[in-house]
Amino acid sequence: MNNYKHNVLSIEKSVDGRRGIKYTPAKKSAEQYLPQNMLRKAAPKLPALSEFDTVRHFTNLSRLNVSLDTHFYPLGSCTMKYNPKAYEALASLDNFTSVHPYAPVDSVQGSLEIIYGLEELLKAITGLDAFTLQPSAGAHGEFTGALIAKAYHNFNKDKNRTEIIIPDTAHGTNPATAAMAGCTVVNIKSGSDGRVDLEELKKALSPKTALLMLTVPNTVGIFEKDIKEIAKLVHDNGSLLYMDGANLNALIGLVKPADLGIDIMHINLHKTLSTPHGGGGPGAGAVGVVKLLEDFLPLPRVACDGKKYKMMTKNKKSIGSVKTFYGNISIILRAYCYLRQFDTNTLKTIAENSILNANYVREGLRNAFPAFFDMVCMHECVLTLNKEKMPSVKTLDIAKRLLDLGFHAPTIYFPLIVPEAMMIEPCETEGKDSIDIFLGAMTQIYEEAVANPELLLKAPQNCPVKRIDEVSAAREPNLRW
Repeated sequence: MNNYKHNVLSIEKSVDGRRGIKYTPAKKSAEQYLPQNMLRKAAPKLPALSEFDTVRHFTNLSRLNVSLDTHFYPLGSCTMKYNPKAYEALASLDNFTSVHPYAPVDSVQGSLEIIYGLEELLKAITGLDAFTLQPSAGAHGEFTGALIAKAYHNFNKDKNRTEIIIPDTAHGTNPATAAMAGCTVVNIKSGSDGRVDLEELKKALSPKTALLMLTVPNTVGIFEKDIKEIAKLVHDNGSLLYMDGANLNALIGLVKPADLGIDIMHINLHKTLSTPHGGGGPGAGAVGVVKLLEDFLPLPRVACDGKKYKMMTKNKKSIGSVKTFYGNISIILRAYCYLRQFDTNTLKTIAENSILNANYVREGLRNAFPAFFDMVCMHECVLTLNKEKMPSVKTLDIAKRLLDLGFHAPTIYFPLIVPEAMMIEPCETEGKDSIDIFLGAMTQIYEEAVANPELLLKAPQNCPVKRIDEVSAAREPNLRW
């Protein structure tokens, strides 16, 4: 009898003599085509399965996956929102997937029109003057922005500006970005309200400051209410202000970053503008700048003379290419579709609904898991544990128990300034009904944590894989049979 257990490999289901397809025997043997040293000495060890067995095996495997299509996915800071299937169909068209990157410009006018059009749309929603679409991820966009800032200061013969200031509420990649760009990281602590402490910023600013990297809203989900004063302090110091735009979902349609005094920012096209992501890709971290910095953008860029699209390939100030060819065109296409589908009012509604959903979660869990900063948040809320009520339970245990109840866990233990942090971002595409079910599950877990903590400490119990030694799994992964 065939074994259909989900956690059994296909090779373990193999039945000698079974096969899914039959081939017509070759008229000539392989020996007549290949040299002896390339011939197999034994048949390959492949699973012998019928076609139906194979279909059922992989279908069952796919059902074990936690995905947006199957589960509520409140992964804070990641903006795991619904991805319209129409965009997937458009991005799969041969017209785009078959285009060769070395094709003559005259033969790819449609693709260039989309690249040019997306830049114009990004300029419209941010107020910035120019964009590059080359970077292939958010952190890649940060790195590009840091290189642009360095090139600007070097061009002005201000080569001593080698420091980048980063608040402790910044995205985790910001310090690595600064170091990768060859700069010294200067960390500053936040104030008691989770925002930038202006006095700490004033102490950190110096003639060495090249850039302040600011995440807006920050990683505790709070808007920097002093952003214009921050911008003035930075600019008066001769420095530049960078905005990590990974949380733009909370601002799109509500405010233009350029109006806040931002000089450089990246946008995670694969987050704010709705593209499937996770597991390392796909991604795109478009970088926008004010007019002062446009000449330093990577090349090539797409231009239009009113009749034809062409490539701009020369500028002595440019930092050069940061990725081959035009960027991740499939993500660019999806982002273009997203911005063409929605008008300004709809984009505003998207941001408002993402904020509403996050605050609905924050208020709904107030008695079970209080927000660390007890105030109205933006697109995500950061909760913590009441250790008096559940002294033996940790955030990791909450996350594992959520898996038992059919939910992907939120981001945990980040940001680092919040003890036992749970960062929850429901996104605007979740309806009230699904959020209410999530709140019910979290409330149940709280009651279990108080009355029967051992249940959480042994979670998950209902998943194909029980709790693992996460340190060993990360350091010594075993990913093959």
